[in-house]
Amino acid sequence: MQPRLWLLVAAQLAALRGSSALVQTPASLTAQTNQTVMLSCEAKTPPTNSRIYWLRQRLAPSADSHHEFLAFWDLTKGTVYGKEVEQERLTVLRDSSRYTLSLQSVKPSDSGVYFCMTVGNPDLTFGKGTQLSVVDVLPTTPQPTKKTTPKKKVLRFPNLVTQKGPSCAPLIVGPLVAVVLLLLVSLGVAIHLHCLQRRARLRLLKHLRLYPLEKFSR
Repeated sequence: MQPRLWLLVAAQLAALRGSSALVQTPASLTAQTNQTVMLSCEAKTPPTNSRIYWLRQRLAPSADSHHEFLAFWDLTKGTVYGKEVEQERLTVLRDSSRYTLSLQSVKPSDSGVYFCMTVGNPDLTFGKGTQLSVVDVLPTTPQPTKKTTPKKKVLRFPNLVTQKGPSCAPLIVGPLVAVVLLLLVSLGVAIHLHCLQRRARLRLLKHLRLYPLEKFSR
């Protein structure tokens, strides 16, 4: 591609907003050194020249940002690489309308914003970019603190032990019945004696009333 075109690309990227015609995923990605990274670009409308270009911007987007042409995919030529690109680590794949940039054995120097682009006549269409960060050690995600719920205390009553063997109830009820019967008999005897004494008194009183003089004359 002519240098004049890449100057135009750099000018366009400086004010880049991205287009919905090219959808890049993921929006951001953190990878560990020596891992393989897959960046996806899906064309919602087929490009006019069947080419998808991949660019890299190492610094944050600004007027002085430097953009690198990495590679593009062509229907007849396949993957075409830019200058000073390590071809053994970079591959462009196509699956229908989805174009994938594969980076193998990534290094911290591979960090940056990766854009996919199509060249029209005369428009240039860009994806919104994927922010790639390559680190030696992946940051650890703090585990959420689990709130412990105090266990409810359950009051347990001791089980009542059922005594096996003959019941003691007859041994207790028997003497009680005997005592009650004895009391009833004693009460009956007392009532009978009281009745006899009362009758004797009545007879004596009657006798005295009938024969008073006879008693005193004797």
